[in-house]
Amino acid sequence: MNKLKTIFFSTFILILLLWSCSSSMTPVEVNNTLPTLTKSTFFRQAQATEAINSNTCKLLVQGRTYVAPIGFTTKNDLKNAAKGIDEWVQMDGGNAYVLLNYKWVTVNDDGSTQLYVDFDTLLCSKN
Repeated sequence: MNKLKTIFFSTFILILLLWSCSSSMTPVEVNNTLPTLTKSTFFRQAQATEAINSNTCKLLVQGRTYVAPIGFTTKNDLKNAAKGIDEWVQMDGGNAYVLLNYKWVTVNDDGSTQLYVDFDTLLCSKN
């Protein structure tokens, strides 16, 4: 019975580790999750273009790249990216951002990945 418990526990740990070591997220997962992790307002690219064209928002910084600290999971990577985005938006004097691109880059022989995010900073009027 103890051997069976050990096998079950080992299998559970292995599955947990494999699940937590996933190295990326789909575009839908990123676009649905990132706005919940930032304090700044998230705009999709089409929304940002419309807001800028209607003078609701002003583009402050275009094409910034932020390399997030490596997290234990992809969700932690995204949390770290969100924190960096919020810090840059605040330092730029803005209150919103538009995600332009993202990618997980393999950074070592062990397969560890690091999240790179490209975004614009906006200053939008509050209606």
